[in-house]
Amino acid sequence: MSGPMALDPGGTGDDTLSLRLADGRGPIRSAPGHGTLRDAVDRLAAELAESIGPAVHPYEVAALLESEGLTAEIIQERYGHPSLFSLASALYERVPRTFPEPPRPADPWRPDHVRCGLRGALFALPGLAYLLTGPLWHAGRDLDVLVVAGLVSWAWGQALGHRAHLRMATGRREAGRTLLKGAPLGALAATASGALTAGSGTATGVAAAQSVYLAAAGVLLVLGGERLLLAALAPLVLGAAALPWWDPGTVPRVALPLLSVLGAAAAAGRSLLSALAAPPAPGGARPSPLRSLPYGVFGLSAGVLVLLEGRQHPYAVIVLTVSMGPAEWLLYRYRGMSVAALRVTATPAAFLLRSTGVLGLCLLLYVLPLLPAALLTGAEPVPLLLLAATLWTALLLQAFGAAWQPAVLCLAAAGGAAATIALGALPGAVALALFCGAACLCLTACAVRLLGRPAPHA
Repeated sequence: MSGPMALDPGGTGDDTLSLRLADGRGPIRSAPGHGTLRDAVDRLAAELAESIGPAVHPYEVAALLESEGLTAEIIQERYGHPSLFSLASALYERVPRTFPEPPRPADPWRPDHVRCGLRGALFALPGLAYLLTGPLWHAGRDLDVLVVAGLVSWAWGQALGHRAHLRMATGRREAGRTLLKGAPLGALAATASGALTAGSGTATGVAAAQSVYLAAAGVLLVLGGERLLLAALAPLVLGAAALPWWDPGTVPRVALPLLSVLGAAAAAGRSLLSALAAPPAPGGARPSPLRSLPYGVFGLSAGVLVLLEGRQHPYAVIVLTVSMGPAEWLLYRYRGMSVAALRVTATPAAFLLRSTGVLGLCLLLYVLPLLPAALLTGAEPVPLLLLAATLWTALLLQAFGAAWQPAVLCLAAAGGAAATIALGALPGAVALALFCGAACLCLTACAVRLLGRPAPHA
C-alpha cells in the first residue's frame, strides 16, 4: 500500500486519521507528528483549571471560552469538537469541582489601639489634681462634697453621653446641640449638689471645678477630642510630676489644676463650635430622654461601687480607672470575634458555645491583669476583680442596647453593699465581693442568653 487507509466509512482517504470514540462524543483527530487533539483539550483544561473548577454548569465554561476568544473554527480545528458547548462540556468533566473560600472581609469592629489606651489614661490623670490641691482643703470634712458632686456628674455624664451618641446617628450638629444644652446643666447640677453638703467655700469651689472639668471632658470624649483633652491636662500632669522634688506653694497648687480645667472647657467649646458648624441633618425625630435614663442609673450605681472600693483602697480605684481603656478595647474585640464566629458556625447551638467561649475569654483577659495590680496596691483581689467583671459585663450589655438589666442589677449591688457596710453587718471587702459577685453572675447569664444568639451580631 502506498497511501493511508480510510478507517472511517466513506472517508476521503486524506492525510488525516479519523477515530470515532466509543462514547459517541465525536471524532478525535490525530495529525501525524502533532499528537492527538485529546491532548490539546487536556492541555487547555490544565491551563484554565483555576477558572473552570469553581464553575457549577458547563455554560459557565462556555462563557469563559468565549472570553478567551475561541471561535467555532478554532474549536473544530484545534480541539476536534463540533461546537463551543461540546468543548465546554468536555472541560467541565475533566476538571474537578473546587469552590475556594471567599476572601475574609475586614473586621468591622477593629479597635483603635491608640485611642483606647489614651482614653484609659484620660480617665485616671484627673486624679492628680487631688495630689496638688489636697493640702488646701480638709479631706475629712470636704471629701463628701466632692463625692456627692462626682456621683451626680457620673450619672449625668453617662445619660448625656448616651443621648449625644443617639443624636450623632442623626448628625454631628444635632449631637453638638445636645451636648451644648446638657453639659452646662450637668455641671450646674453637680456643683449645686456638692454645695448642699459643703462646709466651706473652698470645698464648693473644688466641687465646681471638678464638675466643670467632668462636663467638658464628657463633651470631648463624645466628639472625639481625646488629644485636646490630653493637651489640656498637661499643666496638671507636669505639676504633679514635680511634687517629689518641688513644693509648689499655694498659688501653683491652685493655678495648675485651674489652668487644666479652663483648658478643657476651652477645648470643649472649640469642639462644640466645630460640631455646630456642620450642616443640619434632614428630619430625624428626637429620641425620648427616658431612653437614656438607665445609663444614668448605671453611672450612679457604678460610681457608688467604685466609691466603696476606694474608701478601703484608694490606689485600687486608680488601677480600675486606668483599666477602662483596655476594657473598651476588649468590647471591640468581643464584637469582632463574635462576627467571626458567625462565619465558622452552622447551627445556633454551635454559635452559642463559641459565643460563650468568646465572652469568657474577653472577661478573663480583662480581669487577670488586675490581679497583680491589686496585690501591688495592697487591695483585696477578690472584691476588685469581681467589681471589674461586673462593670465590664454591664458595659458589654449596654453596647448591645440592653440597658435596663445592667442598670437594675448594678443599682441593687450598689445599694445592697452600701447598706450592709453602713449597718456594719459585714466587712467592706466581704460585702463588696458578695454583692458584686451576685451581680456579675446575673449579668453574665444575661449576656449568654442575649448574645448567644446570632441575631444581635448580624
